[in-house]
Amino acid sequence: MKKVLLALMAVAALVGCATAGKLTSGERLALYRSHAGEPVKSFRYFGSLNGWTELGDSALAVWTKPSEAWLLSLSGPCLDLSFAPAITVTNMMGQVSAKFDRVIVHGNGPMMHVPCRIDTIQPLDVKALRATERQLREAKLAARAEEQADDAK
Repeated sequence: MKKVLLALMAVAALVGCATAGKLTSGERLALYRSHAGEPVKSFRYFGSLNGWTELGDSALAVWTKPSEAWLLSLSGPCLDLSFAPAITVTNMMGQVSAKFDRVIVHGNGPMMHVPCRIDTIQPLDVKALRATERQLREAKLAARAEEQADDAK
């Protein structure tokens, strides 16, 4: 019940932001955190991500399957995460572990790729997250339609 209440509060807070434009990384991070479970020590990873989303310079979400995602909080800022075309997540025999494994940001040049240590791992409720994102999109469309109606008057 507490988790549902937190998610609804996050949606309410973010609806105002969504109507003004795209969510900032910090707002997206708050949204993802509201749909994250308790921290776990590790998760299984078989070498190919199904997708990833940067959530500022010290967190990201990684999808290991279309219906399975993890919120990774990093031990500090990870340079160029917001602009990275690709990342690598280190693992030991298919197991990604908090405090041990790292995210490596791949940039657009011959720069050195500094690994960013994974501090915590939290499972994401992907179904609830997608439902909330859908609500935010719908709120944004409704606000845009309302603005257009006001402008037409």
